[in-house]
Amino acid sequence: MLMRPFAWLSLLALFVLTSFGFALNSGSIDVGWGQLWRILAGNSSGIEQQLVMELRFPRALSAFATGGLLALAGALLQVLLRNPLADPYVLGVSGGAAVTALLAMMAGITGWWFSASAFVGALFTVVLVFGLAHGRGSWSDTRLLLVGVIVASGWGALITFILATAPERDLRGMLFWLMGDLSNARQPLPALLVLAAGVMFIVPVARSLNVMARGEFQAAALGVEVSRLRLAIYVSASLFTATAVTLAGSVGFVGLVVPHLLRLSLGSDYRLLLPSAVLLGGGLLVLADTLARIIIAPQQLPVGVLTALLGVPVFLYLLQRKR
Repeated sequence: MLMRPFAWLSLLALFVLTSFGFALNSGSIDVGWGQLWRILAGNSSGIEQQLVMELRFPRALSAFATGGLLALAGALLQVLLRNPLADPYVLGVSGGAAVTALLAMMAGITGWWFSASAFVGALFTVVLVFGLAHGRGSWSDTRLLLVGVIVASGWGALITFILATAPERDLRGMLFWLMGDLSNARQPLPALLVLAAGVMFIVPVARSLNVMARGEFQAAALGVEVSRLRLAIYVSASLFTATAVTLAGSVGFVGLVVPHLLRLSLGSDYRLLLPSAVLLGGGLLVLADTLARIIIAPQQLPVGVLTALLGVPVFLYLLQRKR
């Protein structure tokens, strides 16, 4: 029994390494495995070295951080809302980030200021949804979900208005960002730091999450501080989603599909499910982004297109299975 979690995590780590190798090796210019090894070891120079270390490697790290954050946020939200179909974007966080990011595009803002604008929009949505759901009393899971859906609908209307009034020269970039785009992701370090800090914070409370998943009354009877844990889950999941949206735009279905695949394979022990979600979510998005780069090369697809192609049939299957 002690070897099973270790073996599973080792298998997922091998999958992540394989997806990184595929991402670094594949593209408009193929790099052989031997050449790739020399580049990573620092024994090579030239255009291949610049291509791998300055373009593909930062993009692969960005994809891993985004996938890991979304999968972790999805697993947490499914505990918080006690809804197996909960998704990181269900609370409207991506919509708030999209509105401020699109306004920044129209204003010609780029670089760190663009990322900051998307992050501010996401965090504003977090505060707005939590404040409206809390009201004058305590908030419930159903009220939080309904407020999130309503706020997300409002952001969707604003996004449509922005797209309808935006200059034609900006529409392509806006649409790519809305569908999830990692082509401009060059600074993965902040997202990786948020992901590492989130794992170190969340995994130690996984035992409490196991109890809370069975019901709040039972968790409270067993000594779990339910209200504090709910607030920590909500803030953490929102921060993870905001960071992912800031880095890669709206990449859908990762937070829905990955926790379910793991739950079907491993059960609902969050001590194993949470780190597994980070590895599987990150590896899958690295693989999806690589396919988005090479399917119709030299043109690139938004990575959100491929995640949707995977997520939609899985979502429909889960609905049918739940019924």
